[in-house]
Amino acid sequence: MSAKPLLFCDVDGVISLWGFGEVNRPPGAFASVDGIPHFLSTRAAEHLLDLSSRFDLVWCTGWEDKADEHLPALLGVPRGRPHLSFDGATRAQVSARAHWKLAAIEEHAGDRPLAWVDDAFNDACWAWAQARDAPTLLVATDPATGLDDAAAARLSAFATASR
Repeated sequence: MSAKPLLFCDVDGVISLWGFGEVNRPPGAFASVDGIPHFLSTRAAEHLLDLSSRFDLVWCTGWEDKADEHLPALLGVPRGRPHLSFDGATRAQVSARAHWKLAAIEEHAGDRPLAWVDDAFNDACWAWAQARDAPTLLVATDPATGLDDAAAARLSAFATASR
């Protein structure tokens, strides 16, 4: 088993950004992924590259395998990282009592320390993180800035403390 904590990384609102204006647009570029335009943050990519030496990265996104298929070529982020699968379930099909990603995260993580970066946490996520026996950090992002310097610093400190 790896000594590194897991890093569950969402894409939309973390790497693929929106809601910023032209004046305060973060570093990045527009790209088409399966015909859908995305603004991909190069700052988030730089942070993921740095963090990948301290974490075992897992894509935790509705993109599922598309994250590893597209993001390494578009942003230079690590290739060959696992992704969670959500069995084709839509948000409407899953329990209203918990975030739709929790079951897949729990199954993959087991009792390992983990950090999860996402823009869509709800009360169930915070309660789940609080109840875990293993060290757990949730890092909420703003979809206009994503995985920014402050979020990366929190993740880095957590990785150091978890080893």
